[in-house]
Amino acid sequence: MMLSAAEWAIVALSLRIALVATLLSLPFAIWIAWLLARREFFGKSMLNIIVHLPLVLPPVVTGYALLLLFGNQGPLGALFETFFGITFAFRWTGAALAAAIMGFPLIVRAIRLGFEAVDQGLEKAAATLGASRNAVFVRVTLPLITPALLTGAVLGFAKAMGEFGATITFVASIPGESETLPSAIYTLLQVPGGEANALRLIAISVVVSVLALAISEWLARRAIKRVAGL
Repeated sequence: MMLSAAEWAIVALSLRIALVATLLSLPFAIWIAWLLARREFFGKSMLNIIVHLPLVLPPVVTGYALLLLFGNQGPLGALFETFFGITFAFRWTGAALAAAIMGFPLIVRAIRLGFEAVDQGLEKAAATLGASRNAVFVRVTLPLITPALLTGAVLGFAKAMGEFGATITFVASIPGESETLPSAIYTLLQVPGGEANALRLIAISVVVSVLALAISEWLARRAIKRVAGL
């Protein structure tokens, strides 16, 4: 199966967007998951609803909301462009943002389950030995939730690779800029005679997804063995 230079560019851009979206989501997902799993506060239920809202809203609605907020005329879009020089609308950065938001609930849910499964007695024991709160979190808690972190990261990555509705609404499908695998496949299927090219990209999507799942399974098993040896 030979891909053209344009098709390889689509694959590379999709991988780039998915990776950036996952890395962008993880720190915030860890923090939110920790809050939901370990803290009781006013508005916790509302925060949980907001986090999971992208799962139940039509993706087009999420994409339109992103366009209103992060578009060139949107309040957050203008802020990022003015102070950081980052433009989201109709750029690959916007595709990464849309993918990150759509995959965020899946990452949070996986990591939250990891926090809830941790034996807090181990954390308390480390604290009694003189470890600070931050040291306990980094040296005890994070290693214990490594399998959940990997699961969340892979779910977020897979969601980012397959994201379509919010992305095409927010950044359209611009070749070389925001044209990802899903949008390219959709475009090819609308063109007479484009089925063969679409099938090649579909095959690439399947291969990437299978590899991601296989690698995550391998890493999760290694992490579980390491945690068991603690």
